Amino acid sequence: MTTLRHMFKKPDLQAISAAIQEAERKTAGEIRVSIFKKRPRSARRLSLMEFAVAEFHQLKMQQTRDRTGILIVIMLDEHQFQILADTGINAKVEQIIWDKLANEMAQRFRSGEYLSGVVECVRQIGVILAFYFPRRDDDRNELSDEVKIA
Repeated sequence: MTTLRHMFKKPDLQAISAAIQEAERKTAGEIRVSIFKKRPRSARRLSLMEFAVAEFHQLKMQQTRDRTGILIVIMLDEHQFQILADTGINAKVEQIIWDKLANEMAQRFRSGEYLSGVVECVRQIGVILAFYFPRRDDDRNELSDEVKIA
């Protein structure tokens, strides 16, 4: 059985948060990462996408100024993850780009490179968001950069 401590130690979570902060320095976008050991009992009947949408709303990611939030949800016990972007991002960035990032992260996960998989995905998201949604003078950090663990 996979344990959270086996895959992501405290310094790893801090490294992910640092990657989020670095990525957000160049964009108006907001990046969050949620890692779940196992799916909450209340969400067992939901698909991964439905669960990601619920998590997106629970984190209030839809409340960013330009709807530029993007969430990575990782389900450790299920060996699955979902990248979910808000409507402002989806209006400009095609799904194929997120699919490519998901494939790259999956390859790293298969090699046991969990931390580098997440950090590189966050970094790439930052590059993409900086292109489509460059940081403005009046931008502020609208969402926490901390990794959510459940």
